[in-house]
This record gives sequence, structure tokens and C-alpha cells, in this order.
Amino acid sequence: MTAVLIDGKQIAQNIRAELKNKVAELTVKPGLAVILVGADPASQTYVNSKEKDSQEIGFYSEVHRLPENTTEKELLALVKKLNQDKKIHGLLVQLPLPKHIAEDKIILAIDPAKDVDCFHPLNTGALFSGLPSAILPCTPAGCLELIKSTGISLAGKKAVVVGRSNIVGKPAALLLLQQHCTVTLCHSRTADLAAEVRQADIVIAAVGKAGIITGAMLKPGAVVIDVGTNRVNGKLTGDVDFASAVEVAGFITPVPGGVGPMTRAMLMRNTFNAYKANS
Repeated sequence: MTAVLIDGKQIAQNIRAELKNKVAELTVKPGLAVILVGADPASQTYVNSKEKDSQEIGFYSEVHRLPENTTEKELLALVKKLNQDKKIHGLLVQLPLPKHIAEDKIILAIDPAKDVDCFHPLNTGALFSGLPSAILPCTPAGCLELIKSTGISLAGKKAVVVGRSNIVGKPAALLLLQQHCTVTLCHSRTADLAAEVRQADIVIAAVGKAGIITGAMLKPGAVVIDVGTNRVNGKLTGDVDFASAVEVAGFITPVPGGVGPMTRAMLMRNTFNAYKANS
């Protein structure tokens, strides 16, 4: 058996097209502001992609590229200014930040109503509480969309999330719980990871270790969502050993071309939803 590839690029394109049609009907456009501090190559790539997506959909877009030596005080002042700017409905500060800037302080400074990354504690609390108005974190929400695209019923399914980060693992587990899955949250210190994964109808791999999930660990027919982005010998690879997993899984995301495009699409959807909620 060879798994069906879940085409994140195509699903993301469909979401952007739907948003573009909705934005075309608006007089005032949703506004997204992105702040990038420093010249981290990966961050620059992400920000450029977000800017391109915004323009494609028809958003009002601002990108503030600041030098590496920007002070915490200067960054906080810019965040405050954008919080008060009525043209801006979504605001994100690209992480990681330079070491002299406290990330938690910057995240707390962002207006929760504009926090389209869902990093502010008020928004993570709303997600934990299952509030219908909660802003959904981009990567976990993208993972859920990819799972739903397979057409499987989620209720009662056994899901294993490998990785416990605040950005992906924990919120992904919460979103799956809300879909009535039975969820196990694993991590790099789980005693018998293979035994846990082998029970799963749905696997989300987001631990940041190349090839930590192999085909031998999977339940035949499982849905496998690979969030990992690792560089191995100059090549981008996921947390799943694709070559072995594709022979066992029922559905699987490639790296690249799976979760990445969906993360950006969910950011665009969050910005549109923030516009609707606060216009």
C-alpha cells in the first residue's frame, strides 16, 4: 500500500482564492502588519512569503524590517503604534527575536484582538477553554485542515501528537480534543514512543528531529501530518522518514509542500477573521 499524498499547496491555494473573493467585495481591506528584526535567512523567507500572500489576496500589507540592533524599547514602541493603527487588523512579530529582546514581553504587548499568531496568553486561554471566538494558532489549525481534507471522521479516533511546544504540539492536541479524538501528547523523552505511535489513527509529528517517526512505528492506514522542517545534508526533510512511512500510512503530508503552505493560509484566514470581529 502507498499512502495518498495530502497536497498542502493546493489546499492553501483554495483557501487564499476563497479569501480573495471575499476581500474583493469589501470597501475597507483587512490589514496585516509584520515586524521582522534582524536578518535571519529563514525568517526573511517566511516574511517575504507572508507579504506575497497578503498582496495576492488583496489585504492592506505592511512589513517593518528592523536592524538586528533594534532595542526592546524601540520594538515595543512600534508594536504600540501598530496596536493603535485602525488600518491594521492583524499584527505579528516574526520569531525568533535577537537575544537581547525578551520574546514574552513583546508577545504580551500585542493587542490580543490583533494577535493573529495566537501567542498571547489571552488567546491561548480562549483556545484552552474552547471558546468559539478563539483565534486558532496557524500551524495547528493548518494541520487540522489537512486531516479533514482526507474525509475521515475524527470523532473517536486515536490521535498521537509528538512534540509539546506551545506553538504546535500543545495547541494541536487541544484542537484534536475539540474534534472528539482521544489524544496522547508525546515528546522526545516518551519512554516507548513507537508503542504510542503504533496505536494512532492520526499522527502529528512536531518534535524537530529528522526521521524520528518511521514506517515501522505506524498503524497501517494512519493519517500522518509532518510538521518537521530539518536540514539534513543541505536537504529539507521532516520529522517522518517519508520513504518508509509512505508504504504504511493511508494519508501523508510531504516536506516541503504539506504543512508549511497551510500555516501561511491560516494566518491569512485569521487576519480576515480579526477584521470581521473588530471592524
